[in-house]
Amino acid sequence: MKKQFAFFLMGREYDTGRDRATFETPGMITHIYTVHSLPEACALAAGCAAQGVGAIELCGAFGPEGARAVRQAAGESVAVGYVVHDPSQDPVFEAFWGK
Repeated sequence: MKKQFAFFLMGREYDTGRDRATFETPGMITHIYTVHSLPEACALAAGCAAQGVGAIELCGAFGPEGARAVRQAAGESVAVGYVVHDPSQDPVFEAFWGK
């Protein structure tokens, strides 16, 4: 059985029905999903867990609290992490994202 991994991107600009992808290699199925909100991500995480996804990585927009909520929704058998960056890059990220 192939391992399954998912990556979630969160943002209002996505068309969640269209903006997704799946890649398959001999040993892994990777899903990339977009969501608009944390509740939507939590529901998706529960569905992914039910379908056998073993690890979920979240974009940085989720932060630690969002990652905690997704981890709880996915259950204890799914590894959940989120993207972070080196704090020295804060000005560059702020310039790009407009914070």
